[in-house]
Amino acid sequence: MTKEPDFESIRPYQDHEIQQVFERLKKETSFIELIGFLYPELPARKFLDKMMQIKSIRQFQQEVISPYIKEIIKNTTRSVTSEGLDQLNPDEAYLYISNHRDIILDPAILNVILFENGFDTTEIAIGDNLLIYPWITDLVKLNRTFIVKRNLPVRQMLENSTLLSKYIRHTLTKVGNSIWIAQREGRSKDGNDRTQLSLLKMLNISGKNESVAENFKELKIVPVSISYEYDPCDYLKALEFQHKRDNPDYVKTAEDDLKHMGAGLRGRKGRVHFAFGQPIENEFDQIKDVQSKNEKFEYLARLIDKHVHENYKLWPSNWIAWDMLNENNEYCNKYSSEEKQIFLDYIEEHLDRIEEEGDRDFLRKTLFEMYANPVANKRELLGNMFWNK
Repeated sequence: MTKEPDFESIRPYQDHEIQQVFERLKKETSFIELIGFLYPELPARKFLDKMMQIKSIRQFQQEVISPYIKEIIKNTTRSVTSEGLDQLNPDEAYLYISNHRDIILDPAILNVILFENGFDTTEIAIGDNLLIYPWITDLVKLNRTFIVKRNLPVRQMLENSTLLSKYIRHTLTKVGNSIWIAQREGRSKDGNDRTQLSLLKMLNISGKNESVAENFKELKIVPVSISYEYDPCDYLKALEFQHKRDNPDYVKTAEDDLKHMGAGLRGRKGRVHFAFGQPIENEFDQIKDVQSKNEKFEYLARLIDKHVHENYKLWPSNWIAWDMLNENNEYCNKYSSEEKQIFLDYIEEHLDRIEEEGDRDFLRKTLFEMYANPVANKRELLGNMFWNK
């Protein structure tokens, strides 16, 4: 008899565990300070009393997480729109693989959209590098989040990848819960969304079939394209590029991650669009003729990228950035002079936020590249003639 894998070290919390977790959280000074930041109109004691009445993870998401995310949407976006969910089945479990821009909001907004359209919320993959304090781990695991362990020695990394792969396949095929995971480790800081081969290799580990195609069909992968008109962390990402240019050994700190989280939550985002693709099924059959296993994964990565790029919604900010970067007016019919000025003022205002000494020309060019890369990916996918019509 095959022994069931032990998922205790990575799984989210379950309903019967939440009161014990709440007891820990209400003793954490940092958590109470966070409540004051997130809910300034609500006294912390009143919030804690309300929290202690919660009996299930679903109730916690409905009464605590969702209202806060909706307030963020209301206060920091012009709108959040979506498409494609009408082609999916609310009773099916899908593996949503998306491009990744914001540490917290990508899966948080996705779950609000799913819930409002009659779908259950997903389980969320999160790297343990973001779990700076034990109470943060408690909080995210209350929100149906499972842990992806980073920066392990090679042997432990292989063991953890195997466990993670088994957990994802078990959750999708046995438990029947959907999962969200980014297409790469960490966010795409340059706006060039590409699926990491290591992610696909990890997902395949738990497959029982000799056929890679059949292993991936079982996961019911739905590519999701997340398009922000403005990325509130863009200047922080640009500064990180400058640090790495000047010091190849530069590593972002835990405090930097907290700064990015705060900027992402509070900063303006303009319009936000989520496009859900069709589940990838028959397209996987095309890899059967590919001989090398590594080439199979490269093909799969290109396939997911194709769907992400195809469904990515381009905003005036993207077209303007392309023209500015290339010093032409190729796409001037895609935006107005007013929209151009608003975007250029936005770029300068974000550059002004950088407190330390910065290479302003490098940072500006990096920001333009960040917003222009989705256009470059569309051009590569659909061809120049299409976009010049």
